[in-house]
Amino acid sequence: MKATQIETILETDYLIVGCGAVGMAFADVILSETDANLILVDKLHKPGGHWNHAYSFVKLHQPSAYYGVSSVNLGRDDTDKVGVNKGLGYLSSGAEISAYYDDIMQRIFLPSGRVKYFPLCEYSGDNNFASILTGKSYKVRVNKKNVNAAHMQTKVPSTHTPNFHIAPEVMFIPINDLPKVTKPPGGWVVIGGGKTGVDAIIWLLEHKVDAAKITWIVPRDSWFTDRKNIQPSEEFLKYFLNDQIAQLEALEQAKSITDLFIKLEKAGVLLRIDKKVIPKMHRGATISELELEQLRRIKNIVRKGRIKRIEKDEIILEEGKIGNEQNQIFVDCSANALHHSGNKPIFSGNTITLQPVRGGQIVFSAAFIAHVETAYKDEMQKNKLCEVVPLPNHDTDWIKMFAGSMKNQHSWKKDPELTKWLYNNRLDGFSHLVADISDDDEELQTILRRLRNSIRPAMVNLGKLLL
Repeated sequence: MKATQIETILETDYLIVGCGAVGMAFADVILSETDANLILVDKLHKPGGHWNHAYSFVKLHQPSAYYGVSSVNLGRDDTDKVGVNKGLGYLSSGAEISAYYDDIMQRIFLPSGRVKYFPLCEYSGDNNFASILTGKSYKVRVNKKNVNAAHMQTKVPSTHTPNFHIAPEVMFIPINDLPKVTKPPGGWVVIGGGKTGVDAIIWLLEHKVDAAKITWIVPRDSWFTDRKNIQPSEEFLKYFLNDQIAQLEALEQAKSITDLFIKLEKAGVLLRIDKKVIPKMHRGATISELELEQLRRIKNIVRKGRIKRIEKDEIILEEGKIGNEQNQIFVDCSANALHHSGNKPIFSGNTITLQPVRGGQIVFSAAFIAHVETAYKDEMQKNKLCEVVPLPNHDTDWIKMFAGSMKNQHSWKKDPELTKWLYNNRLDGFSHLVADISDDDEELQTILRRLRNSIRPAMVNLGKLLL
């Protein structure tokens, strides 16, 4: 006779489902700013979310200085001395990030006595979850809020199933398996035009693979952000401010969406690989000018839409087909890194759904939402401060992301308490740098005046561009 499974009853203030970068950033602020207790549930064996599945040579594509959790620095406070990120802020590796989150859980969260962590558990809704290993089930009494930290479903190549047919003879690997290749293939085919595809190309070139041996299948070209413009340091503050004014002035002057992107590129805000191709994708990825130089070495770029089938002798795409040479290795970089089923109010009754409130800064957004949860009582006010900024995909999403970020920033500036919090929060990146600009620094003060004068006309024209 099968034994009856006894359900364990737990109680907590916040039940956080998802222990990736977003869930950890939210939990860190709640732990730092309140005396609440928390339960974190995750199906993986360690905190860090998708970083547990990342390829071994992955690095952040934004400076480590404003990634992670608010209370603990990540990486080193210096610049890279070699490689394609030379001269720019240190980019932590996947291994560093994974160890960082595990250390925070073991050294800070659990020793606090206010955090209970349940890895390798599947959440089934209605405050119920069960152990994947033992089947033991749990029911949670939640005193304050349920926190959905898994709404943004991060997909990586190692856990992604391609949506096209692959013939059994084809050598097809996720990017994770590149370092495991044991003999030279006849060629390399990198699938995907986003940041993962960029990483695969750069890795192959750094390991002396002949650029002529690489075919790059790019369903959509992408606009990239120039990484030098988002360096949170005094040394690069001028670049950041000039980038901000360039965005506003381009928006103010643009006569069409195409004209806007050409102006943004001319001003150094956005970069593209091929000057003859107008990109249709923007995912918020950043690259350096040195990376761009390397990417432009690849001449065999296939722009015929998405792959439909990879057969032994040919590759069938949406807009045609090309031959498949013998013994080529196909490297899958086609997973859509960030995805969710649609925007919803961040605060809704007893549920908090973590989503971006600033474009390109997911972990900052989670920390900010946590602070708003602790500092404000009225749900309407909370949602007004935390309007969702859509995740970018298409090129025009750059405009929507910019508009949403500007709208939120405008709301935050009206609140002295929030202004102070932003100044002191390391994940924000720039508030303290801008606030500390000396009145005697005429050059930067001039840029700030131009910024203030451009905001209104830029936002007016932005509305026209979106019609």
